[in-house]
Amino acid sequence: MPLFTYKAIDAAGKSSIGQVQATNLVDLEMRLKRMGLDMINGGPTRGGTSLMRKGSIKREDLINFCFHLENLVKAGVPLIESLTDLRDSSENPRFREVISGIIESIQGGSALSVALGDYPDVFSPVFASLIRAGEATGRMPQVLLNLTDTLKWEDELAAQTKKIVMLPAFVGSVVLLVTFFLMIYLVPQMVAFIKGMGQTLPLHTRALIVVSGIFVNYWWALIGTPILLIFGIKIAAEKNPLVRYQLDRAKLNIPMVGNILRKIILSRFASTFALMYSAGITIMDAMHSSEEIAGNLVIQEGLRMAGQEIAEGKSVTTAFQDVGLFPPLVIRMIRVGETTGGLDNALLNVSYFYNREVRESIGKVQVMIEPAMTVVLGAILGWVMLSVLGPIYDIMTKIKI
Repeated sequence: MPLFTYKAIDAAGKSSIGQVQATNLVDLEMRLKRMGLDMINGGPTRGGTSLMRKGSIKREDLINFCFHLENLVKAGVPLIESLTDLRDSSENPRFREVISGIIESIQGGSALSVALGDYPDVFSPVFASLIRAGEATGRMPQVLLNLTDTLKWEDELAAQTKKIVMLPAFVGSVVLLVTFFLMIYLVPQMVAFIKGMGQTLPLHTRALIVVSGIFVNYWWALIGTPILLIFGIKIAAEKNPLVRYQLDRAKLNIPMVGNILRKIILSRFASTFALMYSAGITIMDAMHSSEEIAGNLVIQEGLRMAGQEIAEGKSVTTAFQDVGLFPPLVIRMIRVGETTGGLDNALLNVSYFYNREVRESIGKVQVMIEPAMTVVLGAILGWVMLSVLGPIYDIMTKIKI
């Protein structure tokens, strides 16, 4: 079905621009009517490209979708009416388009899970699989409740992850800006005065002059090289799986940060695996879907190896122990859960364990970052002051009163 771009207004007279799939302009106008919109104009999208890319719909929209749908389904409201209410109450125009497409698919005879699968950039394969399991087992409200909790947890986890990046980036930027200011503006002005003294300069002063000269003459290279290097590595990782694998390995080996990243990935895996397993999805299907969300090829390879061992008949505990991804304490928790038949609860405990470890680790890193950056900035300032004031002090001590 072709993709149409439209401009329309709602009952309040507010205009909106978006895209929706339709057969023709008449079908487009009818679909917009069902969305509560009056079409102003519209036409086929050139090249059939969609604006509903990943990131256009926030996690908050998905949380509200699951929360409200869970309550409406639990209350016995028919699915079409529930989705219609969600569409009309959504403040995100693109999400309204998605829900309208889902309603159209369900009215055409598709199941909810199939309709969600038509929008993989919005609803992940794991999301659609869980909904399919809820449909098959009759536990849709429970699945939606678990999805709501999981999405909230992922949102909190994303916020914690940003803390690891944002604070060092901010403090590091301040240090770099101060360093550039000193080397490009302040030091050159003082160098002329120091050289005019006509005395032999100490080694650290000569080194400062050389470094300042590099900053003055090659500032463009100092700024451009890291940017080009980052983009080059990014492009190479996208084109070559081996480069991405080595890059993912390097991320896990970064001091302090790598250990936190590993815990975040394993926590996300354990939570997703537990959610799928408790929804009635088989262990192998849950393993296959869960390993895809790892986002790190090194850990993904370990999870794939564990899945292969489980397929060969080994227990979940033995498989995880062989690949060496989890510490002994976590392995013991999984063993108890597998023995007692509560593997999903054991994995949720693993997720809780890692989540707590991540919080504590981030707190420790934050405490260490500011003093470390302060020491670096203090060392640079001390070097500049010593190199500049040292020769001046030497001259003053030689003056006889």
